[in-house]
Amino acid sequence: MKEYGYIRVSSSDQNEDRQLIAMQERNIPQSQIYMDKLSGKDFERPEYRRLAKQLKQGDLLYIKSIDRLGRNYDEIQNQWRILTREKGVDIAVLDMPLLDTRLNKDLMGTFIADLVLQILSFVAHSERDNIHRRQAEGIAAAKAKGVEFGRPVINAPDDFPQIVKRWENGRISMGEALATLEMSISTFYRRRRELNLALKNGQNKQEKSFK
Repeated sequence: MKEYGYIRVSSSDQNEDRQLIAMQERNIPQSQIYMDKLSGKDFERPEYRRLAKQLKQGDLLYIKSIDRLGRNYDEIQNQWRILTREKGVDIAVLDMPLLDTRLNKDLMGTFIADLVLQILSFVAHSERDNIHRRQAEGIAAAKAKGVEFGRPVINAPDDFPQIVKRWENGRISMGEALATLEMSISTFYRRRRELNLALKNGQNKQEKSFK
């Protein structure tokens, strides 16, 4: 029987120390602690997948809280069933002692554990929905105040058409063009497409005026 720990934070800038300390207090070897820095919307996480392949019947998996396992109600229920019933793995949720499959394996204990799991899974899912709703409301409020999101727009300089022409004719290299314009290659090509489209539209308008 081996003991494992699973840690999840939603993004690379979130701190996993609290979960890591909890695992170290159980003397879980570092090599048997798996950590993902991804959303809990599903279980398509590389470290979780690696962990699931390692787990064998009789092994014990520690997680700090149910929302660290995931935040999708149906998927939490499904993964719990796969681990505990199909693989025969025990799970201990450190923040909720009732969710420890080593204890109370009789019918009543199983019923209580299943009920607690459903409630906590629902709470984790609801909190994920609330996070998305608050983010959407915050973005909408910021936009209403004139805050712009995304990369800042880099306007092409007045001599952009001339520099593009020189590059197209092979008189300067791409590196020289980018250095002169002070823009990235992706911005260069985007502004070049816009320039060509503007020239094409202008030509079409001129042709129509002669008809």
